[in-house]
Amino acid sequence: MQKRVFIDPRKCIGCKACEVACALEHEGHSLINVYLVEVAHIAVPLNCRHCEKAPCMAICPTDAIKRDYDGAVIIDYTRCIGCGLCNIVCPFGILELHKEFKVVIKCDMCAHRRAKGLLPVCVETCPTDALSFGPVEEYEKAKREKAALRIATEAKGGEPSKETKIYFGLK
Repeated sequence: MQKRVFIDPRKCIGCKACEVACALEHEGHSLINVYLVEVAHIAVPLNCRHCEKAPCMAICPTDAIKRDYDGAVIIDYTRCIGCGLCNIVCPFGILELHKEFKVVIKCDMCAHRRAKGLLPVCVETCPTDALSFGPVEEYEKAKREKAALRIATEAKGGEPSKETKIYFGLK
């Protein structure tokens, strides 16, 4: 079952706690960055999106980029030659060359923490729950349920109550 770190920029307050925690977890280098977008007056945390059809995996000439058991796109640093082709094709420009070790680095959703049953550190640290971690299917289901609730309440001209339940299919 594939899992991801999900970002809700509506909840992000731009505190950068995720950046600090990530840097502490990864020897001083944050693999998530919060961008303050002034035009929209919003903070947007960005890290590797672990794309379903990851272009970085497809272009890597040494097959250094693979998926792990949770579906995270990870880099085998023993195979990486630091060519940077992966960053060129990344739609988010997330991958970067580690200056000292001359390999490409990126978020691996804290593989070492996930192996112990822990959350990625950015998710664990976020004070507003703007970052969450879980199975893609659960996120997609919750998103559909919220959309259905929003559409139904707008059609009725009201606001949803906290007790409102959504049922899909027949009972």
